Amino acid sequence: MANINRVVLVGNLTRDPELRHTPSGTAVCKLRLAVNTRQKDGQTGEWGDKPNYFDVTVWGNQGESCSQYLSKGRPVAVDGRLDWREWEAQDGTKRQAVEIIADTVQFLGSRGDSEGGGQPQFVPAGATAESNANADFGGGAADDDIPF
Repeated sequence: MANINRVVLVGNLTRDPELRHTPSGTAVCKLRLAVNTRQKDGQTGEWGDKPNYFDVTVWGNQGESCSQYLSKGRPVAVDGRLDWREWEAQDGTKRQAVEIIADTVQFLGSRGDSEGGGQPQFVPAGATAESNANADFGGGAADDDIPF
């Protein structure tokens, strides 16, 4: 039986994307995503939202597109996989982290949620920054038309 390592998240960016490049020139974009979970308060019995925060890494041209078109507060959908890392900190302690390596990032809402207006945009893993720069961000469905 094969193992499955798949993550699908829909949430909002908690900060602007951070774009860096490896020594070989490959783009690496870091996103921080907040995703709410509904839970019942044990004392009051009322339901409320509990935020969960996830670090997301987007590689290559897709990462460049995320850096160019996304900003804090923008809703996105991420499809990817979990990656566990372990390292030794400068003080000698062992550290570990789990992050999401994105295969695809879908821009949700309108660009007006952070910059302008438009339809949700899907950025496939092999997309180029040039093809995304030419994407039509104007017009399209209103936020009320999106079924989620």
